Amino acid sequence: MNKPLSFKLGMIVLLMLLLLIPLLMISGLIDERQAVRDGVLQNIAQSSSFDQQISGPLLVVPYRKYQRRWIDKDGKSVQETSTVSGHLYFLPETFEVDSQVDTELRARGIYQARLFHARNRVSGRFKLPERWGVDKDYEDYRFDKPFMVVGISDIRGIENALELSLDDQRLPFEAGTGLDWMAGGVHVTLPGLDGQAAREFGYAFDLALQGTGQLHVLPVGRSSRVEMHANWPHPSFIGSYLPASREVDAQGFTARWQTSFFATNLEDALRQCAGADKCADFSGRTFGVSFVDPVDQYLRSERAIKYALLFIALTFAGFFLFEVLKNLSVHPMQYVLVGAALALFYLLLLSLSEHLGFGLAYGLSAGACVLLIGFYLSHVLHSPVRGVGFAAGLAALYGLLYGLLSAEDYALLMGSLLCFGLLGVFMVLTRRLDWSRVGRAA
Repeated sequence: MNKPLSFKLGMIVLLMLLLLIPLLMISGLIDERQAVRDGVLQNIAQSSSFDQQISGPLLVVPYRKYQRRWIDKDGKSVQETSTVSGHLYFLPETFEVDSQVDTELRARGIYQARLFHARNRVSGRFKLPERWGVDKDYEDYRFDKPFMVVGISDIRGIENALELSLDDQRLPFEAGTGLDWMAGGVHVTLPGLDGQAAREFGYAFDLALQGTGQLHVLPVGRSSRVEMHANWPHPSFIGSYLPASREVDAQGFTARWQTSFFATNLEDALRQCAGADKCADFSGRTFGVSFVDPVDQYLRSERAIKYALLFIALTFAGFFLFEVLKNLSVHPMQYVLVGAALALFYLLLLSLSEHLGFGLAYGLSAGACVLLIGFYLSHVLHSPVRGVGFAAGLAALYGLLYGLLSAEDYALLMGSLLCFGLLGVFMVLTRRLDWSRVGRAA
């Protein structure tokens, strides 16, 4: 390889490495803006309500049990009596939720948070055994009034007055759960339940709930069915169970879940609950939906800048082709200016996407860079036709980059085909070139 060609290639590589400095600074700026956005979203949720989880209803029966044992005292056998207290828990036989969810945007400055309003109809049936299922030492038990409890992770989001329909009765809910391991929620005392005989009854209540981010449901029934309709077209289904069926379109989604005790094993998990630290297994067997945009403008900008070095390399390779094929001389400073314009594209993309949305911001940023570089190269390459041709090729590269960002599942395949195709074009155009003479004439 002759010295002029070696010097030119070395200079191009050095310029590409130097351009990594502004690209790294822009990448850091993307992370910083994303952190600021996350802080604002957290602040908005702090002022309204966080993620929501509906746990229940559960039927709770407080009890006191007398325990007797014989001890040896002063050589005599004496009976000692002690009292232990606890709760009996009963899960519903059937549990059904019909939920209609509407989302809205709350803005603070240039940042927006998506809130949801869920109108839930919760219904089902309880089937209680005789004597509360106690088949041993029943006479030693003293039972207090049973109550029904519904866990709501952030009670600030309750938007209606809760009232329980218990067969033909209507009972108002009260704040709090009365349970150490379930911090947030409501409860209602159930009169007329003494547990002497087996009983089956239906329940229903309406729950209007506001939240931010995610909505979870704990399928507490022996047979549970949840159906959710929402106007959010980008649902992310989360939790331990996926929907049995779902329909997603541009107007929103409909999802249906169906579970049973065989799948959830909630009875065993609830039996282990003796404190807040031991109920994570019970409370964690949920499913739900995330109402957060899975791919926002910051994530797309971060993905775009990962292709920046490849983009600059392809542009510089185009310059180099013009030099060797048209016997032109492009100064390293002209490489620098074009590289700086390519790097500023990502800064324009970040700043505009915060106000206009990613698609429009990408089009404006790419268009501005293509026009600027095309105008500049019309003079550098001594021909408006060459400048327009180079700008057209650059516009095609921006189009391909947008396709890579949009087709997440096929990004690797598209990127591989792009690199292979461009390498093939470069090899075809230089197939008759005598590399040993390149640069000597100049």
